[in-house]
This record gives sequence, C-alpha cells and structure tokens, in this order.
Amino acid sequence: MTPLARKSLDVKGTVLVVGGAGYIGSHMVLALRDAGYEVVVFDNLSRGFADAVGDLPLVAGDLRSISDLDACFAANQIDLVMHFAALAYVGESVTEPELYYQNNVVGALNLLSAMRRHGVRRFVFSSTCATYGEPDEVPISETHPQRPINPYGRTKLIVEQALSDYATAYGLQSISLRYFNAAGCDAQGRAGERHEPETHLIPLVLAEALRVQRGGDPAATALRVFGSDFPTSDGSCIRDYVHVSDLCHAHLLAARRLLQNGTQGAEAFNLANGGGFSVLEVIEACRTVTGLPIQYRLDDRRAGDPAVLVGDASLAGRMLGWKSEVTDLKDIIRTAWDWMRRQEC
Repeated sequence: MTPLARKSLDVKGTVLVVGGAGYIGSHMVLALRDAGYEVVVFDNLSRGFADAVGDLPLVAGDLRSISDLDACFAANQIDLVMHFAALAYVGESVTEPELYYQNNVVGALNLLSAMRRHGVRRFVFSSTCATYGEPDEVPISETHPQRPINPYGRTKLIVEQALSDYATAYGLQSISLRYFNAAGCDAQGRAGERHEPETHLIPLVLAEALRVQRGGDPAATALRVFGSDFPTSDGSCIRDYVHVSDLCHAHLLAARRLLQNGTQGAEAFNLANGGGFSVLEVIEACRTVTGLPIQYRLDDRRAGDPAVLVGDASLAGRMLGWKSEVTDLKDIIRTAWDWMRRQEC
C-alpha cells in the first residue's frame, strides 16, 4: 500500500523540531504541517540540509550553545519540543565517544534546561532500540532490560533516565519513542533520506541499483553483507523496518497525548512492525522493486551485531492508538527508490 495522508489531529500548538533538517526530522516537519501545527526548526546543519526545511522558520543553532537555545525560545512561543538532533552512527560513537556524549547527552540536558527556563514542559524524544543491547528474547518489549552495548545506545539511555528524573523533580511530561529501523521516504516525494556517509541498508542497496542503472558493472559492486552464518533462515541478520511516515504518525499521537495532559511523567514506547526481514531478503526486494541485478560481497560479521532485532509495539497501540500501516517491505523500498530517482533528474 502507499502511505496515505493522515487525518488532522484535534489538538494544535507550536512545535519546536530540534534536528528538523535531518532525515526523520524533515519528515516530521511535513507531518506536523499536514496536521495543522505551527512549526519552528532548530538545527546546526552539521548533518542536516537547509533545503529540507522548505519555507519554515529555521533557527541555525547548536544544542551545545545555551545562548543559541535561549534565543530560540525567547523568539518563539513553543508548546511542545520534539528532539531528533542526536548523532546516530554506532561505529562513530565507538571511535568518537566524546562527540556523542557532548552532543547527545550535554546537548539534550541543555535543551531540557532551556525548556525549564522558558516554561515549556512537554517533550517528545527520538530514542532507539539500541538502548536494549543484545536481546534476551524477541520480539523486544518495553520491559526488556536496557543494556546498551555502544556509546550511541548509552547516550540515548542516559537521556531517557534524565527524563524520568525530570518528571519526578520538575513535572516535565515526556514520551520517548524507541525506534527500530526507520526506512522509506515521503510518498509524495517531498522529503527523503540523506546521510553523509550513508550507513542504512536500504539506501545503500538502492545506491548500488542506481550505479547499475547508470551503466555500472553489477560485478563491480561495493555493497557488502556483514555475516552469512547467523542462526537465521538464510544466514544474514534480521531487522524490523518501520516506514518513516508511520514513525511520524506516532509522534503526532504522542504530541496529542502530551497536549491533552494524558501522560504520566516520563513514558516510553517501542515503534516497530513486530516482524523482520533479513539482509538478503531486503536485497531481493530491492531487486524486485528496481528490476536491476543488484549484487553484493560477503564480509565478516561486525562486532555486536545481534542475529535478530524485532520489536513489540503493542504498548504503543494500547496507549497511543498507533500501529504501522506500511508493512510490506517492497512498499517501503518503493518510496525510497522513487525519491532517489527524483534526485537523479
């Protein structure tokens, strides 16, 4: 199915989207506008793109700068904050942990302090399944122990713990949304996925498809599959993919819950499809969608890669009324492929 425009939700206000020039943030900006919210974007543009914001107000600022944050809040009447501005490369977090603790932890705490100073007490946090670490069982529910195995996951968990303490001490109301694998692009082609460097599987496979489409030799592929001996049906690891538009709808529901004062302190919900696809299944689906002979090279496993990461999002269904609508892998891929081909024109 094709992602459909969501019905406008009934509670409105002005939302500050921190990191709104990035992949998920830029899709969130579109979803908020479609739902009738006023939007202000705060981004340092180190990994986002100004053109992704369109004609919306863009405050060029850094979470590590208290003065940048205070200026943004002073100039805008904000009802709710959504935070998408974390750095999110697992490998980089291992080699550059200071960068991750400064941006993801210090930056988030600076943001929360600025919110307190300016009387804003509703917060939606973009979190991650990386806070769980190696799973004891799948699908993973919110009651699973949180034992992150890399600095990226630890920085997200630290912020979640801070939100719980801030709820107790200061009355901050927050919802943390723990994503599994975000994928796909806006069905209308208004936003897409751009990372430098790219590390997500689907855009990497589709980039290889574009290379072949331009006349490249399929056998000269640089696409790598890490591990062929996992205890799965085809030996490659399995991940749970959630369309970015479904993620954004969850944020709209979280915003409504917060603005209707329905939260109980700091809450957290998984966002997942509840099923998974192996790396080789993703490549085969990309072949079907593109009609191109995508090839790959086998490589050794990467340290810390679990065999299966699949989430249980039933709590989000009960508490937020959320469920993923774009569940067919080929439909997810098709939205990404359509956007990537538009960029070639």
